[in-house]
Amino acid sequence: MKEYGFVKVGSIVNKLVLADPISNAEEIIKMIKIASKKGVSIVSTPQLALTGFTCGDLFFQEELLGKSIKALEIILNETKKDKIISIVGMPLRIDNTLLNVAVVVSEGQILGIVPKSNVSCVNEENRWFVGYEQAVSDEITLLGQNVAVDINLLFRDKENKDIVFAIELGEDLEAMEPASAKHMTNGATIIFNLASSNEVIGRCKYREELVKVYSKKMIGAYVYTSSGMMESGSDLLFSGASMIYEDGKKLAKGERFALDSTLITADVDVVRLTNLRMRNSNYTKSADDLYRVIEVDVNDSDNFERIYKEYPFVPKDDKEREERCEEIFKIQASSLARRLMQLNYPKCVLGISGGLDSTLAFLVVVEAYKMLGLNPKDIIGVTMPGFGTTGRTYNNACNFVKEYGATLKEVSIKEAAIQHMKDIGLAEDDRSVVYENLQARERTQILMDIANMMNGFVIGTGDLSELALGWCTYNGDHMSMFGVNGAIPKTLVKYLVDHVANNADETKKKVLKDILDTPISPELLPPDKAGNILQQTESSIGPYVLHDFFLYHFLKYGASPKKIFFLAQKTFAGKFDKEIILKWLKVFIKRFFTQQFKRNCCPDGVKVGNIGLSPRGDLRMPSDANYTIWLKELEEIEEV
Repeated sequence: MKEYGFVKVGSIVNKLVLADPISNAEEIIKMIKIASKKGVSIVSTPQLALTGFTCGDLFFQEELLGKSIKALEIILNETKKDKIISIVGMPLRIDNTLLNVAVVVSEGQILGIVPKSNVSCVNEENRWFVGYEQAVSDEITLLGQNVAVDINLLFRDKENKDIVFAIELGEDLEAMEPASAKHMTNGATIIFNLASSNEVIGRCKYREELVKVYSKKMIGAYVYTSSGMMESGSDLLFSGASMIYEDGKKLAKGERFALDSTLITADVDVVRLTNLRMRNSNYTKSADDLYRVIEVDVNDSDNFERIYKEYPFVPKDDKEREERCEEIFKIQASSLARRLMQLNYPKCVLGISGGLDSTLAFLVVVEAYKMLGLNPKDIIGVTMPGFGTTGRTYNNACNFVKEYGATLKEVSIKEAAIQHMKDIGLAEDDRSVVYENLQARERTQILMDIANMMNGFVIGTGDLSELALGWCTYNGDHMSMFGVNGAIPKTLVKYLVDHVANNADETKKKVLKDILDTPISPELLPPDKAGNILQQTESSIGPYVLHDFFLYHFLKYGASPKKIFFLAQKTFAGKFDKEIILKWLKVFIKRFFTQQFKRNCCPDGVKVGNIGLSPRGDLRMPSDANYTIWLKELEEIEEV
């Protein structure tokens, strides 16, 4: 997985025997081996995992400190053959001062020691431990090994330089200037926090929000591990909270209040993180001379468990999806209302096909008119039957416009298209792309001319997915005066229409539901003998669920074709075989590059999400870019 930028990390909350380092070492070893078998590359324990956090004045006992070092030695010896990096919390005396430290070990070697900086006075932690600033040694000999001791240690993989982890302990995260902020701006992509956070009302939510927001702010991964239930419960209760976040997204969360040891794991995408940082001009890269980089061997795991959404643009949760749809619909309508105000309230003219895209655009216009208190009669819905128009879509288009009180106009394009075919010498039985495109351009001409006649304004209906693939006729349906759907991916369009339908009266809902059930088609080729739609877009261009998945990962963080193919295979296993995925991914790459010229002159249209294709606010891409290197990577997969 390292070739795709993934590293599997883990968090162990060990079942503690308070003040018994040897027993704790045995339990930690058991959990490290379980983690190793699951393919985990880097794993951490809670703060002071070898002794427990609540030992109090026992930390002054030579027996406890000595047994802690012995316990560390046992861990080194017993995990020598396990290809995993482990981060273990323990007390350690250096230069007559007692430090709360994280010890990084792998295959019998101590890779480094990171002390805690901010020692709390609230729970009397400063009674036993001092902050690192009061310590003097930056290198010690421990168990016969020379080891670096510093809060400014970065552990970097020898093969994949994007895999860089650093460590902070407990309250270091809540400091005014957290150590991890410096770690990340100096190159760390993953932070491990060895914590001991007790439970009080509201602490759970606060703790998770803190990790979530911090991982988002620093564009990094954050692995949080806190002390478990078997700490002393005299005054405080610890729950064993553990979680893994990446750029504000929860990848894993452990069970709290577990009586036994727990392990959570997640596949962190460090390439994604470094790409997002590169795109963010506000992310400042530091070059602190105080940092020391320790080269390590991060094991390459082949146990990939991360789950990606088939519909990355569509929230899976029903409530969240409804809220998202309402927000997007309001953004679309408000942006159009603003433009109509600017132009002194012209009439809106748009083509109504009975398909999803034009339906959504019409609904947005209706909402904008409501916001402005305008008469829906000034919405001109134009149905333009052609050679491929079916009775179902025609009737839906007409009924739909009438139900919303708008003005319906019908202009057949058949005679004009036939005359045009004669004028240019196109045979009557020709069914080439010329046959299709001339119909699209005829429809656009009609809309533009009606708009001129009525002091109108042509509303575009094309969506983000069509624009990405160039699945539109240049200067045909490609052109309008304002594209309300230009930032809406195809897989989201139907949910937006369904959202409006669920809040409409029964008559409108019936029409909208039938439109939702209609196959996606430009209806530019004649229907079959039974009058059913013959030309279905997805049989020609490929499934939109795949193309939207490709588009998301390609643009969101610049994923390579090979990585997109890997993720798609995992995500759509059992639904699309790898040959089908590869076929349509190649189509996506070719069309995305070759159709940029259409995007470079697309109409204005509001952005609604993080991914957009507008040449003014989102995608700066030359029309002459060559796709060879992207396609070659996919061809190499075929050769394997």
